[in-house]
Amino acid sequence: MTAPDSLPYRPCVGIMLFDARGRVFVGRRIDTPDAWQMPQGGIDDGEVPEAAALRELEEEIGTAAAVIEAGTAGWLTYDLPGHLVGKLWGGRWRGQRQKWFACRFTGTDQDIRLDTAHPEFDAWRWVGIDELTSLIVPFKKAIYAAVIEELGPAVRQRAAGTSQAERS
Repeated sequence: MTAPDSLPYRPCVGIMLFDARGRVFVGRRIDTPDAWQMPQGGIDDGEVPEAAALRELEEEIGTAAAVIEAGTAGWLTYDLPGHLVGKLWGGRWRGQRQKWFACRFTGTDQDIRLDTAHPEFDAWRWVGIDELTSLIVPFKKAIYAAVIEELGPAVRQRAAGTSQAERS
């Protein structure tokens, strides 16, 4: 068996999709009971991260109604727990190297469709940013905390600006 620390990280994007109130989309994974997460997925060969993020939104939650507002300055990584290395992604990766994007949702709730070609979620909801780390599986908590720290201010600022514009 290959040592996990000798394997590379899977290039991936993550999307913090937020609505006009600053709430963030989370989906409940079909394959992991009571595990909620933000959309994420691999970057195809030759694909730029921004394009991958918008493609993943459409593939995972059936909508392209989003605009990228901000992205993490660098890449964030996490390692899979030992019992999952060798089982996920054909055993090729030790974890993921992710570029995260805060995307403003420009559609309505009816634009979100979980009945995609390859469903990953069986339920979804909008949650406050501060709820995210309590919903995610333990091995991704540090990544979520870093994403919240870096992208949370942009989400809050954008939502506050939207709220002020709606009141005017």
